[in-house]
Amino acid sequence: MIKLEKISVMNFENAVRGARNPMNSWDKTDSYYDEKGNYILGENDLGLCMRLCKAGSDHRKFVRQIFISIDITAPLYWWKEFDTYKVGTVANSTSTMHKIHSKEFTLDDFSCDHMTEECKAEFVKVVEYMEVLRQKYLVDKDKKYWYDMIQFLPSSYNQMRTCTLNYENLANIYYARKNHKLEEWHELCALIEKLPYFKEFFIDTKE
Repeated sequence: MIKLEKISVMNFENAVRGARNPMNSWDKTDSYYDEKGNYILGENDLGLCMRLCKAGSDHRKFVRQIFISIDITAPLYWWKEFDTYKVGTVANSTSTMHKIHSKEFTLDDFSCDHMTEECKAEFVKVVEYMEVLRQKYLVDKDKKYWYDMIQFLPSSYNQMRTCTLNYENLANIYYARKNHKLEEWHELCALIEKLPYFKEFFIDTKE
């Protein structure tokens, strides 16, 4: 299970202006904002961006200045893989250390969408026991029950993080993970494909 929410793409204008710095070609800029405030690449700017992207990572430095902020809710087993991409990314997460005890444990707190019914029946018992541990901790404030919760917590537990990445990060994710066995990656890659000009920069230019 993965939820992708509160998506913002930022800094297109500045990044594209910077792409023209090496040749002092700012006078050729033909991009503009539409009535909804979206930055629309003109024919000249789009052509330049596509040529730079096709030339490789040494030439497409401008894409590292196009940022995306997104709230991602996903299971811990997925976040372990996402952390491969920490370079150039920032994330603020909800805290299991501080807030693990703050709400009732229910099945909705976990990614169970691919479990067999037999497995889910057993997993329900795990979730129920997590709630027993939480109640014990709330009554006694004994740290041993807090440790029980932290160490017994299944990797299917869903955590939300507000993440900031750039288009270079997204390109690396897209080509490394689009055929991954975890469906969470497929959903994220499908979103990446739909971001402004990602397809033109990284898919249409791919030989």
